[in-house]
Amino acid sequence: MKRRLLSVVLAATLLTTAFTGCGAAKKDGNSGESEDKTIKVGACVTPHSEILEVIKDDLKEQGYDLEIVTYNDYVLPNTALESGDLDANYFQHLPYLKDFNKENNTHITGVAAVHFEPMAIYAGKTASLDQVSDGATVAVPNDTTNEARALLLLEAQGLIKLKEGVGVAATVLDIEENPYNLEIKELEAAQVAKSIKDVDFAVINGNYALEAGLTESIAVEASDSLAADTYANYVCVREGEEETAKTKALVQAILSDEVRDYINDTYKGAVVPVF
Repeated sequence: MKRRLLSVVLAATLLTTAFTGCGAAKKDGNSGESEDKTIKVGACVTPHSEILEVIKDDLKEQGYDLEIVTYNDYVLPNTALESGDLDANYFQHLPYLKDFNKENNTHITGVAAVHFEPMAIYAGKTASLDQVSDGATVAVPNDTTNEARALLLLEAQGLIKLKEGVGVAATVLDIEENPYNLEIKELEAAQVAKSIKDVDFAVINGNYALEAGLTESIAVEASDSLAADTYANYVCVREGEEETAKTKALVQAILSDEVRDYINDTYKGAVVPVF
């Protein structure tokens, strides 16, 4: 009877050890990371997902499969990353991310600056800025940081004057002089390009302009502007995951000569690498 009881206990002990060993085998002994070799990245379609396509083979050589999830807004890629549905995202600049984290209590951080998309003014019902009329309508993005960019570009073209020193925090309430009595229509960023036939001018983010097939702008942010210094688009991850193996592999792949050449050759100045 004692021998039988001892055999049962020993068998149970070995079984428990076996299950514990299986669980431990799923972890990287150095980093504690899962052996999951898929890197899931959220991105806007153009140019972000297109740029990510370039690095699939590079990541495959590093042992990772890149899964790209595309979005057509600036909210869902962050909420999906925060919830753990994504490993990273690539669509935003740091001023937008800072505001998003503050307003939504999210914990996302930038790990690699990849490119700058000059924001530009496009003609709608009016063909050029020389023909601007009193009361003309101008569509701009309604999120805090991109609206400021749009207003700064309008100011640079002499269409409005902002309060001294407001810079990248500018809103329509900071318009100090409006000689043409422009009507500023604040729209969700993805909708601005779609409204172009209904307004005189639209100030559009580079990625949405590309998606809409808009190639002929009538004014664009200068490469040495405050916007160029401020609004580089970043690969972002959850705070605390900046040094994971997945993050390091993704950053190494995207900050490459191949990606730089692809951006320059493909977008002809509509997208500018910053690394």
